[in-house]
Amino acid sequence: MNELPEVEQERTPVPSFLRQIARRRPISDAAERCELCSGELAPIHQHLLDPRKREIACSCDGCAVLFCGQPGAHYLRIPRRIRVLADFRISNLQWESLMIPINLAFFRYDTAGGRMMAMYPSPAGATESLLSLESWVEIASQHLSLQKMEPDVEAFLVNRVGAAHEYYIVPIDECFHLVGLIRMHWRGLSGGAEVWKHIHEFFANLRARSSEVKESIANEQPEPIHA
Repeated sequence: MNELPEVEQERTPVPSFLRQIARRRPISDAAERCELCSGELAPIHQHLLDPRKREIACSCDGCAVLFCGQPGAHYLRIPRRIRVLADFRISNLQWESLMIPINLAFFRYDTAGGRMMAMYPSPAGATESLLSLESWVEIASQHLSLQKMEPDVEAFLVNRVGAAHEYYIVPIDECFHLVGLIRMHWRGLSGGAEVWKHIHEFFANLRARSSEVKESIANEQPEPIHA
């Protein structure tokens, strides 16, 4: 089983939002509140990203409309769609060329920094890996799904732990959720059985909520697979 690293490089601060979504809240807790207007939130609600601070806020629908979608808006609305990339192929050599130290990582375009970022979860939080831009461009050129990701708010999530490799386009808050789970449940040097249980449960839940996008031919428009 692929282990997560103990020592981080260029640690990225974990938003306070992670502590909210990773923590199990008792049913008796007060309802969650919109972080912009303090209104009560439904269990399923909007998430907004401040791209300059790389912080996520829970929001009601009204505030999401008010603070997003306009030129120069402070926040970006994080989409809810989750896509599993069926037939996605990346060779071991291509993966190694990206210089990710473990087989669990996510990639997103950061408009504030003007660059593609490669990050992986670690016991200390989200850790940035030095990404080989040339290698990324080569891989992205072969997959239209990677070219069409929304900057900042969507990420390419890779799970190559074990024999079955999985590739997703997900909302960025799903990646932060995974980071928060690992940070919260890691124990000792190897992480312990509990953290891997949570990782497996996370991806099982992700698969259940995903729609499949088939991309079997390079540079071909991906088509959803309808039931």
